[in-house]
Parts: sequence; C-alpha cells; structure tokens
Amino acid sequence: MTASFISSLLLYCFVSAITPGPANLCSFSASMQYGRKAALGQWRGILLGFAIVSVTASLVCYFLGEIFNEYIKYISWIGAAYMIFLAVKMLLALRRDDDESRKFGRPSFLTGLFVQLTNVKIMVFCCTVFTSFILPETREFKWILLSGILFPLMPFSGPACNLVWIFAGGLLQKLYRSHKLPLTIVLAASLLFCAFQIVRN
Repeated sequence: MTASFISSLLLYCFVSAITPGPANLCSFSASMQYGRKAALGQWRGILLGFAIVSVTASLVCYFLGEIFNEYIKYISWIGAAYMIFLAVKMLLALRRDDDESRKFGRPSFLTGLFVQLTNVKIMVFCCTVFTSFILPETREFKWILLSGILFPLMPFSGPACNLVWIFAGGLLQKLYRSHKLPLTIVLAASLLFCAFQIVRN
C-alpha cells in the first residue's frame, strides 16, 4: 500500500463518517436532550451495529463482488425511506410534552443498534471501502475479514466520528433547551437532505 492510497482511504473514511447521517444526527439529538451518559449508552449499540455491518459487508463484497454493486441503488431507497421516517418522528415528538417526548425517544443500546443495522449510509460506505480500497489490494479472505473486524476501530471510521457528534451535542444541551423548535427542524431537515442525496446518487 502506498502513502497516497492510505491517505485517500483515510480521507474518504473521515469525510463520509463525519458528515450528517442517521447515527450522527440521532447521537447529536440524544446528547442534547438527555446528556452524554445516555448518548454514550446508545453509542455502544451504534458501535456494535457498525461492527456487524462492517463484517457483513466484507463477506458480501468478497463472495459477491461486482454482482452486489448492482443492488446498492435499491438498498439506498430503503435507507432513504428510513431517514424520512426518522425526520418525521423527530418533528412529531415536538407535539408531545417534555416528559412524554423523553419517554418516547429515550436513547438506549438497542436504539443505537437498530439505527446502525438500518443505516444504509454505512452499508454503502462499508461496501465502497471494500470494493474500492481493500479488494483491489488483496483477494485473500483472511485479510478481508480482518479488515472488516478492525474497520470499526479505526480513528476516522463511523463510531469514532460519532463520538464527535455526541460531545458536540452535550456542549449544546443548554442551547437546545432554549431553542428546541428551530434546532429540531434543522436536524429533521438534515435527515431529509441525506435521504435526498442518497436517492439522487
């Protein structure tokens, strides 16, 4: 592997992982509403979900290769629909009183796991990493599987960048409480924009 290859891989991973997506926006929202401790509990589910998707993507890309690429666009539509659902759910939660809203959407390990297992952004992201960066370098199964296992632990991967959103949310918690309506609208609009971008590409 050359230095330019590694730098390209790291840059792609960082840009893809740090931009808004379901996991980042949910973590940001959870941290603002419930604090870092609750958001970190959800993050553990996000980490496990990312690991499952990463290992699964490595196996799918190894065994199916180019055949799988034809179906990514169809999977993208499902992911876009889920992002729209999350945006609507966020907006509907504004109509509830604070106690009911918190009870309805409290972050947990299972919610984090569910968000990642239905997060098409990271499915496409992981498949792109394997088909564009890993498979051209090696076709050995052990290295591809090892990459799938270690990928979630990379400093620039999804779970690491997700922590940035959690800590940013914690810092903005007071701001959220005093400007709940506009910030929720911005978060929901960001999810809708992500859905649009996925369908458009």
